[in-house]
Amino acid sequence: MPQPARLVVLVSGSGSNLQALLDAAADPAYGARVVAGGGARAGIAGLDRAAAAGVPTFVDPVRAYPTREEWDAALTGHVAEHKPDLVISAGFLKLVGAAFLGAFGDRYINTHNSLLPAFPGMHGPRDALTYGVRVTGATLFFVDAGVDTGPIIAQVAVPVLPDDTEETLTERIKEAERRQLVESVGRLVREGWTITGRKVSIP
Repeated sequence: MPQPARLVVLVSGSGSNLQALLDAAADPAYGARVVAGGGARAGIAGLDRAAAAGVPTFVDPVRAYPTREEWDAALTGHVAEHKPDLVISAGFLKLVGAAFLGAFGDRYINTHNSLLPAFPGMHGPRDALTYGVRVTGATLFFVDAGVDTGPIIAQVAVPVLPDDTEETLTERIKEAERRQLVESVGRLVREGWTITGRKVSIP
């Protein structure tokens, strides 16, 4: 049986997506295991989840480095130490730089709470409600140098209900997002992928 793919997961908050990956990876058939969790600040619940599962963690606060480029280089080095096959931004709210994308650009994935290219940025559900769309959702994509602009791996639609608030819509998107992340990461590591321009192909 082949060795499971190595996942490094970057988090900024509660770590629910990280937990979903840890749970999925408990099944050997999933084909991957989480080998490290990283964050940009200490004391966050996501890193506690990783530590509780016996997964090594690291923290790279931006303010600990004189420049953003030095932070990016340090983060790149810490991730590289774990020899990842995929790096996953699971709610990691920091934009990486040229060094990181140079090292991991074709295997760094992020999830966003809208159907891109609609409503990029920090407030996808709020923007969807303000605009009045009837359907929104979640997008999984390979990260590039833009903001939520990379090649799309998968998307899942979530209806906007008449009585939705930002909180209720956000929660339903998170549930769909989590399922999509776990399913898509499993497919990527088991089947492989190619990126041609903006098109991502999984055999």
